[in-house]
Amino acid sequence: MKFIKKLYDWVLHWAETPYGIPALFLLAFAESSFFPVPPDVLLIALAISMPRKSFKYALICTVGSVLGGILGYGIGHYGYEAVGKPIVDFYHGQGIMDTIKLQYDRHGFIGILIAAVTPIPYKVFTIASGVFEFDFWLFIIGSIIGRSTRFFLVAGLIWKFGPSIKEFIDKYFNLLCWVFMILLIGGFILIKYVV
Repeated sequence: MKFIKKLYDWVLHWAETPYGIPALFLLAFAESSFFPVPPDVLLIALAISMPRKSFKYALICTVGSVLGGILGYGIGHYGYEAVGKPIVDFYHGQGIMDTIKLQYDRHGFIGILIAAVTPIPYKVFTIASGVFEFDFWLFIIGSIIGRSTRFFLVAGLIWKFGPSIKEFIDKYFNLLCWVFMILLIGGFILIKYVV
């Protein structure tokens, strides 16, 4: 947990610099294709510092994330063996690639929405979408709907409840990491056995 906490603190520090907004965009972009820390962390910090701009930050986060998802799609489509496979292996996502393919064949659009909103690593789905040549425009639409739902929900909570959410995260960081991991594993199980 120490490494995750250090990474979390590093991401948060950008909110205290003049580069917070570009960092948010770049973090959202990178997280959709390879980076491990979700942009929600920086989104929360920026939104708490200026609650009236919460929805602007959510929009920036959404645009960065969708564009990063396009990069992930491209990695899967054009460079899976060289670039995509090591990323998927890092997140232990190779075991569910066949399941993702099956879900795309049955109801691919819903699979993108699930990945875009939940803690399931979105990057695995963006890369898998390229590998399995999921319809690019449905991928974009699903990404826009799913990612904007997630980020605007976070922004709305900050706008409504303010700094108390960050205090809660700081106080219960380790517990929240464990809950996140349980949700992550549960998400993979849901995709593999239920969806």
